[in-house]
Amino acid sequence: MAGNSQRKGSVRKTTKKPTAGSGGRVRRGLEGKGPTPKAKDRPNHKAYKAAQRAQTSQPGRPKRRPTGDAEWVAGRNSVVEALREGVPATTVYVAEGAERDGRLREAFRLAAERGISLLEVTKNELDRMTGGAVHQGLAARIPPYDYAHPDDLLEQAREAGEQPLVVALDQVTDPRNLGAVVRSAAAFGAHGVVVPERRAAGMTAAAWKTSAGAAARTPVAQAVNLVRQLKSYQDAGCMVVGLAADGEVSLPDLDLAEGPLVLVVGSEGEGLSRLVAETCDQLVSIPMANRVESLNAGVAASVALYAVAQARA
Repeated sequence: MAGNSQRKGSVRKTTKKPTAGSGGRVRRGLEGKGPTPKAKDRPNHKAYKAAQRAQTSQPGRPKRRPTGDAEWVAGRNSVVEALREGVPATTVYVAEGAERDGRLREAFRLAAERGISLLEVTKNELDRMTGGAVHQGLAARIPPYDYAHPDDLLEQAREAGEQPLVVALDQVTDPRNLGAVVRSAAAFGAHGVVVPERRAAGMTAAAWKTSAGAAARTPVAQAVNLVRQLKSYQDAGCMVVGLAADGEVSLPDLDLAEGPLVLVVGSEGEGLSRLVAETCDQLVSIPMANRVESLNAGVAASVALYAVAQARA
């Protein structure tokens, strides 16, 4: 019967003090604690650790920007070619039970010579890691590229006691063209290559392979805004010269090659964007036969860099 305190199992309450579930004790336990500290003031919070790193870093030093995600090179031929060309793989993975042919043995040898970790995993695990790519039982993991800051390139020239020579790419989306430009930049004494952060080719495994190892010696920098970066180079005393089919100056007549120079190369199809072209101090054309309308970015950069190197010599 409801309300019958005499029934079996009933409990008579003899106190009016708050019990554990009433909140009274919890409120008393919180008295005097004060407001919750901000995230940057809590030692175990990532915001606190980030603030500590910022305080210990050297002021004014440009920071490098990683690309973000690692990349995979899948397939026996692709992995062997990447290792031959010095692509900075961190780990080579081989599927359990994979047939040991000449390519696999060469991949093992190259990995051992370069001190690259070699791990054996199941085929299903390798499928998962490579996103279902046709890996033929062999894949290599490429870490995110560590981009330089654009200002680092001028600093490198100053440290070497040389006039800065920088190549900037505008609207170039083919990583093989980027790799070819990096290779030419290394061959003709440029201090680095600048690419936009968005809508542009990055230093992928394909770019590394095309550079034929030059990417390990010639820095590639990313600019958040290419036009703004070109203006920054101008403020630092560099002349900005763009390659354009309708340039008012022919490349052999370029008289700015001996000073601090930024050479801007556009894509084969689109050329230089309007804002980039308007920012350039001078537009230069490469003399060609009438039947040839344009050159791809890699070839155009090579021709122009050779002309600059000859003028500086």
